[in-house]
Amino acid sequence: MSTHKEPRAHDTVYFEPGWSAEIVNGRTGPKANPRLAAIMKVIVRHLHAAVKEARITPDEWQVAIEFLTQTGHTCTDWRQEFILLSDVLGVSMLVDAINHQRPPGSTQNTVLGPFHVAGAPKLEMGANICLDGKGEPLCVRGRVLDTDGRPVSGATLDVWQANQDGFYDVQQPDIQPQFNLRGVFQTNESGEYWFRSVKPRWYPIPDDGPVGTLLHALDRHPNRAAHLHFIVSAPGYDTLVTHIFTPDCPYLSKDAVFGVKHSLIAKFDRVDDAPRASALGLVNPFWMVQWDFVLARKSQVVRVTS
Repeated sequence: MSTHKEPRAHDTVYFEPGWSAEIVNGRTGPKANPRLAAIMKVIVRHLHAAVKEARITPDEWQVAIEFLTQTGHTCTDWRQEFILLSDVLGVSMLVDAINHQRPPGSTQNTVLGPFHVAGAPKLEMGANICLDGKGEPLCVRGRVLDTDGRPVSGATLDVWQANQDGFYDVQQPDIQPQFNLRGVFQTNESGEYWFRSVKPRWYPIPDDGPVGTLLHALDRHPNRAAHLHFIVSAPGYDTLVTHIFTPDCPYLSKDAVFGVKHSLIAKFDRVDDAPRASALGLVNPFWMVQWDFVLARKSQVVRVTS
């Protein structure tokens, strides 16, 4: 026999632990934004359920409040600690996944990350985005296609990555050149692109703040699998935010922000060919990766509706 009881009228007016979520949600007024009200009702319901299930003590809740306060204080113009928190909890990947359900064959999305910078320089095809001279030379080339295999000319590729020391330029403004390992390229009439860079390496996300403290307390490492970031866009197509990963990285299966998808692991070939390196403007030997991006039209993407 079920022991569940429905709340009586006065139970949802004055606070009672048994009906706490219903009481809080019952205070939402009729003029509230419907989507906000719906989201908050779900959050309140699950938050209260978590407090009850874990039997959170006042001291533990105070620690949680202090953690969130420290997270906010750690945010700066170039460091977004709340994005890091969302990333390491897998929420960024989950929100992205349910909002980018593309047709089979399309390149998959992954997390944007906290270090994208708007306004990176537009560069000519073949330009070298590595300005600090560190790392193993790399040539990246490929095409941007639609789901029918047709080239997408004039597509924009916004590219960025960390340097050989594991830092983005905005993390080291007094050490790295501005816009180091960043660039914006455009495909030609055949949908082709290519540029020069350096082979990416794994690196730790910033772990000197509250998110890092949380990871260490959970016996989790802060390392991201080696990757290059891309935002690929073209008129009429769903904007793609993605990475390509190196196949030899030790953190592929344990990326700190859950960003690795099997379909995004590329083939990096080591090339020892001095004449070819010279023709590409690279030091020999060098790495080569061929990677095609497949964009879905906006009409082909299934999105969550409010």
